[in-house]
Formats: sequence, C-alpha cells, structure tokens
Amino acid sequence: MKIAKIKSLMKKYNVTELEWSGQCHDCGCDVSILAKQTDEEIEISGGAIYEIEQTQDKTIFLKCEDCFTKNKTLTNFRQTEVYSRVVGYLRPVSQWNGAKRTEFGLRTPFKIDHETSPCVA
Repeated sequence: MKIAKIKSLMKKYNVTELEWSGQCHDCGCDVSILAKQTDEEIEISGGAIYEIEQTQDKTIFLKCEDCFTKNKTLTNFRQTEVYSRVVGYLRPVSQWNGAKRTEFGLRTPFKIDHETSPCVA
C-alpha cells in the first residue's frame, strides 16, 4: 500500500496509528502490521500491506516480516484464466473435462526461430 494512501486513511480517521491483522498471504501465520506516524514519516512494522485494485473492489493482502524479507513481491494473489483452443474454438481450460486438461498439460510448446525459418520473407 502506498504511503500516501496510509496518510490519507490516518487523516480521514484522525489517528496517528493504523493496524491491520490477519493471516500472512505466503505462510498463513497470524500477522499484525502497525503503521505509525512520526513527524512527517510513516513507520511500518510487522510486515507489509498490499492493496490490489480489481474491477469492483480493492483487496488487501498482508505479509509477515519473515516472508516480506524473503520475497518483497506479492505473487499468486489472483487466479489466472487460461484460454486455449479445443474442438475448433477458444474455451477456458478450467472448463475442460479431465482428459482434455491432461492433454493440455502434455502439450509441448515450441518457438520458431524467425532468422532461420524458410517461411519468413
């Protein structure tokens, strides 16, 4: 979460401290994150707060101090919909039957080298 957002929340609620409690997104342990205003700076202790802006709502994720130290990037916060061609049209892979999903997993991707390809003019 951006410092400006934390400052605006503190101003909105007329407080000098904000606390977020929940579970760490990575390891699942209980985490409590405190944002405290000192002079003109905001000190954050206990981990990190991530705000993901999606189409209809804003989702907040927390990371404990240990997980944040290991990896500052928030990963796996939303499911990715994968589309592929099956029987002539595009469909989400999650809607395929089990056999087709297994077949999709066995596909071998390849890359065409445009410099050596005889089809490139």
